[in-house]
Amino acid sequence: MELKTINLTKQFGNFTAVDHLNLSMTGGVYGLLGINGAGKTTLMRMLCTLLSPTKGTITFNGEDIFRMGADYRKILGYLPQDFGFYPEFTVKEYLLYIASLKGIRPAVAKKRVKDLIDGVGLAKNADKKMKKLSGGMKRRAGIAQAMLNDPKILILDEPTAGLDPNERIRFRNLISELSENRMVLLSTHIVSDVEYIAGKIWLMKDGKLLHQGTSQELIASMGDRVWKCFVSREQVPEMLKTCRVANIKAEARGAELRVIAREQPFPDAVEEEAGLEDVFLYYFGERGGEENAAL
Repeated sequence: MELKTINLTKQFGNFTAVDHLNLSMTGGVYGLLGINGAGKTTLMRMLCTLLSPTKGTITFNGEDIFRMGADYRKILGYLPQDFGFYPEFTVKEYLLYIASLKGIRPAVAKKRVKDLIDGVGLAKNADKKMKKLSGGMKRRAGIAQAMLNDPKILILDEPTAGLDPNERIRFRNLISELSENRMVLLSTHIVSDVEYIAGKIWLMKDGKLLHQGTSQELIASMGDRVWKCFVSREQVPEMLKTCRVANIKAEARGAELRVIAREQPFPDAVEEEAGLEDVFLYYFGERGGEENAAL
């Protein structure tokens, strides 16, 4: 089982949103990491056949997905960043309705909906109207609708956007559980969403692939190292101008900085173990942590 893009390109007039991407997925969780505007959603929409590429192809097991048509969509589950629902429907009614749109037989749909409601942790809210659900519960309902046809390919676009940290952790655990015997592509600008559950991570910027690999491979790819140093408060503005500062912690007599630099920035700076958050700052020039989830 392989989903593959070959020189995949999408242009809107003179703007190139996706630029000659060559990616390959087999099984497990894949993370697509990049800042907003990197082209992630455009790529996702092409993988779901909602947009046609300007150039290049997408194949599943060697066959063009646009030629496969309905046969491809039968094995596909998709959770867009903003998914629509009827607010007056209960969770159960919503999922049964989506199941009917997907052509799932009523008897099969009824059992499938019950199993999924239990699986995503919405059993106590099955008869609650969609408009009454929290953001996290709505996302769980969204995952359930994407899983109705038991897809081989599950595509999730910014699935944790707007969720609080606890809901984000629950959601990541659910995604990890659902990845067995299928391929999951998770697009995000939040580093922690993919750091621990993605077997392979793609870094995307301006429609292009910057780097790819496991978390450890990406960390090893940085040309710079991570340092911890203490500076006076007066030195902080200058440090922000001249260095890549990953974190600032205020102290009574100054500030503790986490700095990404090739050489030791201060004589007393101590080298720290790098993480994927540092990789994000190194390649994109900004932070990608949970505190930026609403950006």
